[in-house]
Amino acid sequence: MIRNAETSDAAAICRIYNHYVRNTVITFEEQPVSETEMASRIEEYTRRCPWIVYEESGKIRGYAYAAPWKGRSAFRFSVESSVYLDASATGAGLGSLLYRELLARLRGASVHAVIAGITLPNAASVALHEKFGFRKTGEFREIGWKFERWLDVGYWELLLPQEGHGQQ
Repeated sequence: MIRNAETSDAAAICRIYNHYVRNTVITFEEQPVSETEMASRIEEYTRRCPWIVYEESGKIRGYAYAAPWKGRSAFRFSVESSVYLDASATGAGLGSLLYRELLARLRGASVHAVIAGITLPNAASVALHEKFGFRKTGEFREIGWKFERWLDVGYWELLLPQEGHGQQ
């Protein structure tokens, strides 16, 4: 079941996310995120953007969210998206399920551009994004430093054509 994330989901979301913080370069955070901080992020992001979880048998197995791309007003129709899965839930199509729902909600929210930053190399994330029509738009070399090495980040963009942009 996919549903809106709530601040009470912070512990479960931390369990998923902090695995990536501690063990991978998928996120550039280097310290585990506390439940309090995660609850604050959920509360902040859901004011403007969707944040959803996939729950199965009472356990959150993954989540996806969007956040404002930048703070300047001209970026108001652009968001950055992310999806994270429980380490035991990868490869089963759950990322696609969450992304499909997230993109549907973003279309309904008058979002025009969805941007995904991907630490490279990451063939699985590139494939997921390109499956949904994202196209690579650029790459920054050696922009992050984690686990004693320089990391590259590629950016993919998906335009969600809709009527009415520029009228707000």
